[in-house]
Parts: sequence; C-alpha cells; structure tokens
Amino acid sequence: MRYSDDICLQAARLNIGPEALQTYLDAGKGKRAPGVVRYLHATIKPIGAACNLDCTYCYYLSKESLLNQKKGPIGMGLLEKFIADYIGSQDVEEIVFTWHGGEPTMLGIDFFRAVLELQKKYTPAGRRVSNDIQTNGTLIDDRWCSFLAENGFLIGLSIDGPAELHDIYRVTKNKGSSFGKVFAAGRLLKRYGITFSTLTTVNWENGRKPLEVYRFLRDELGASYMQFIPCVEPRRFDDETSDKKAKYVSSQRDRLGQLFLGAMDWSVGAEEWGTFLKEIFDEWYAHDRGRVKINLFESMFAQLRGEQALNCTSSPFCGKNVVLEHDGRVYACDHYVYPEYEIGNIRERSLGEMVFSLGQLEFGLDKYNSLPRECRRCRHLHLCGGECPRTRIVYTRKGEGNLSYLCQGWKMFFDHAKRRIAFDKG
Repeated sequence: MRYSDDICLQAARLNIGPEALQTYLDAGKGKRAPGVVRYLHATIKPIGAACNLDCTYCYYLSKESLLNQKKGPIGMGLLEKFIADYIGSQDVEEIVFTWHGGEPTMLGIDFFRAVLELQKKYTPAGRRVSNDIQTNGTLIDDRWCSFLAENGFLIGLSIDGPAELHDIYRVTKNKGSSFGKVFAAGRLLKRYGITFSTLTTVNWENGRKPLEVYRFLRDELGASYMQFIPCVEPRRFDDETSDKKAKYVSSQRDRLGQLFLGAMDWSVGAEEWGTFLKEIFDEWYAHDRGRVKINLFESMFAQLRGEQALNCTSSPFCGKNVVLEHDGRVYACDHYVYPEYEIGNIRERSLGEMVFSLGQLEFGLDKYNSLPRECRRCRHLHLCGGECPRTRIVYTRKGEGNLSYLCQGWKMFFDHAKRRIAFDKG
C-alpha cells in the first residue's frame, strides 16, 4: 500500500512505520483495520483540584490557578457526554473508570449513584465497566463502605506509613493530622470486604524507613495490595511555571546533590529510592510472595518473563492514559496537566480523536525517542523503560539531557533483585 508523503515524513520523524502511523490515525477517525482494538484510559478529575487536605508535596493543588479553572464539580450534562464517549471510544470488553482528584469523595455518594446509572445506560451488551476511586480516606464511613461494597468499587487509599511518617506531609487545611481518619478508613474497607490498594508516596522522610513503612502497611493496616510512587517534584521557579525543570549534572548523590539536581526538598533521593525498594523486596520475597501484591515487583517479574509492563512508568511508550478535568478539558497525562499539554475538550472532540491523534502519539513515543544514549545502552532499559518522563530532569555525565533523577536508584534495585532471584533459582 502506498502512503502519502506527509504520513511517510511523520512516520520517519517518529521512528515508526507508515502503516503503523496510518492505522493509529485511522482509529481516531473510527476506522479500524482488521484485528485493531482501540483502548485508552482516562483519569477523571470530576471535582478538579479541590481537596480537603493540604499535602505539602501535592503536585495538583496549584492547578486551579494555573489552568484558570472555575470551581465546582463537573456538570451532569458534561458527565453524561463523557461517559457515553468514553465507552464508545473503546473496543475492549472492560472499560475502566478511574475517579481521582483533588478528593473525589467530596462529591458525595449521590454523584456516584448518578455515574452508575449513566454507565448502565451507555454500556452495550457483552461489555462491562468497572470503577475505582483514589481517595485520601478522610471521608470514608459506613455509608460509603456500604455503597462501595454493593457496587464493586475498587479503592486506592493514600497513606504514607505510620502516623509519625504519614503526618509529616499529608496534613489537613489547618496543618493538623490526617492519619487517624485515613487509618480508620482502611480498617472499615477491610471490614466491608472492599478490595483496596494502598498508595504510598515515597518521599524524603519515609523513603529512609522502608521496613517501617512496609511492615505497618502489611501488619497494622492489613493491606495486601500496595503501590509505591516515588515523589519527584521538579524545583519550582514560581507558581505559574511549576513545570519548568532545572537540569544539573547528576554526579552528586548526597542531600545537597538532591537540591542541585533540581528536585524539591521533599523528593526522595535516588539512592534512598533504590535502598527503599531493595529492603522491601527482600522482606517481601522472603515472606510475602503470593500473599501481598506490590505493583513495582509484579511488573518487574512480568517483564522478566517477556510480558508487557504492568505500569506505564516501566513501559517503553506512554500516552494512552489521559486526564479529564471537570471543565471538559483533556490533557496528555496526569503529570502533564499544563496548558501546553492540553489535547482537546470533550465538548468539541471525542476522546478517540484526541488520543489517537498525531500529537498524542508523538507525546507517547517521545518517551523512547528522547532517551539519552546512556539509557539506550543500559542493561536495565527493558525493566525501567527510561522511567516516567516527569522524572527526567538531569543530564548524563556526557551532557545529554532526559536522564531520570531516579536512575541510580533503579540500577541499585534491579541489580539487587536479579541477584536475589538468580540465587534462589540456583
């Protein structure tokens, strides 16, 4: 088949074949080649950045002013339009709705009852939807748990460890403790049999106490699903340009070096991140395999078997996980909700058109195409995928940009884990 000169030119620029590019763009227009199945995922911010906590490291609280957002939740008409379009823009059997914030439970149970009714209205026979909510847990009570259990919601519960670690950064609007309510929410979720995963932001403080964090989540909270997210926040210059990244030579690895690397001082250090993963891995590998699921470890084992990464951060490409704001605007990624990464508005275009577009494809492929030579030659590239682009804020020793701030930590962990696995097999 002959392709247009423009398709051939753009394909060469993106380092893909013209057939792949044409097929991708055709999918955005509703034309599917045989065997092509459209899939995308949206993180939905139905209440925008509004939240009842004031977490120090939160990367989202400033979005209201940065994006000139109007306060208030998504309107019912816009919600219905989104749900119909989201389901209609995909061909997979299960459509996953991820409700995020801000704090989505501030919308109340009746909002999510309306969501379920709209999903039922637009889900065709032979397909199904599922819902998950990422919450700080402070509003979860018996009424919430009864509703969540009855309707099969999955829950992500944000908690950073025991009280003395959690409350360092995860504070209320008046700078008080949030731990008690969050811990009580976890206990309630377990009592009601609701599947939940803890989401722990690994920062400068709790990152130095890995086993204290892990044992608390496992033994005191009783979590059997855990996500660990490294806190890497680029140093800000002012409120309007918080996405600017200061890039510095990555030779220094101490606390001072962390600041010189352009990260905010609550960010976990690269070596601390590696040590954090190593110590938890050893404990988990020895005692909890098959009983506790940890996102990063499960993905690593899948990748070692030659399967796809389970996390977008470890995948070679990205771009399929977009963000819907409560005003209808759609952004390339949850960590790129900035004006320059707005890809459209669901009032004007379908999600399929936005996601299966040249601009979004370029955004996703850039994860690999912008890798420095050091990464391309690295023995661990098939496991880390170059890490999330949001962490690529430093230079290599040879002066190339786009090296992950966490690079040294990932190398430490993968070398350690591979040796441990090899020894076990031997």
